[in-house]
Amino acid sequence: MMKVNQLLIPNVVDTTTFNDLPPRHKEVVNDFFSQLDYDSVDVVKEVESTIDKVALKHNVQTNVVYDYIDKELGV
Repeated sequence: MMKVNQLLIPNVVDTTTFNDLPPRHKEVVNDFFSQLDYDSVDVVKEVESTIDKVALKHNVQTNVVYDYIDKELGV
């Protein structure tokens, strides 16, 4: 039998902006951070391609992640 804490996936980010996201968008952002290759030479290309992959996987628009990043950065 599974326990409740085994069902809950820990969040990668713990900020007010992240906590304000709906549950589905939290999954998208968590997946984005887990799939991102932090050792990539071309950071911009890596971020954009990872956003595209995650959006396609979760069947959401890419602006979900872009808007989240903008809010985190205060843009």
